[in-house]
Amino acid sequence: MRQEGFTLIETLIVLAIIGVLTSVIIPAVNYAREKAYYSRTLSEYKSMETALEMYVADHNGQYPDDVNRDLPAGLGPYLESGQGLAWPKAPWPGSVYDWDNWQDPDDPTERIYQVSIRFCPAGGDITTCKFPKETWAQNFGVNSSVYYCISGNCRSHINEPEDYPGYCVNCSSNGN
Repeated sequence: MRQEGFTLIETLIVLAIIGVLTSVIIPAVNYAREKAYYSRTLSEYKSMETALEMYVADHNGQYPDDVNRDLPAGLGPYLESGQGLAWPKAPWPGSVYDWDNWQDPDDPTERIYQVSIRFCPAGGDITTCKFPKETWAQNFGVNSSVYYCISGNCRSHINEPEDYPGYCVNCSSNGN
């Protein structure tokens, strides 16, 4: 009399194979996800730069005022229709875009214009931050950012020294 079905050994072998495949696939998926976040960031930074260029052309060469993690007043109509009239959410979970229009602390005659991605809540402590899982973000602190320099001596945060950990996506040397 022969019974249909799998033996305990066959079932354990199948489960072991599934476990090995999972341990190989999950890191690859996480790696691909991080790369997708970065690629989306580059694409959105270029769109924002174009929107800012159009804004400046229509506003006598003036950039919008600094805002804290929000859409600069009047920039909405210049963003691509796919992004709507709102500042898009930043790619990494828990992160936000931030328009920076700062007085350069090292040269009072210069301004810094950049778009940053912030990973910590405003005024939050480092335990609430959700940094990218990239080698360039290993030393990030509360005021660290991934930023796109439009003009000036860009940096991670205006209240930090120029060499504070950050990652510039379009600077000649990545970082500060």
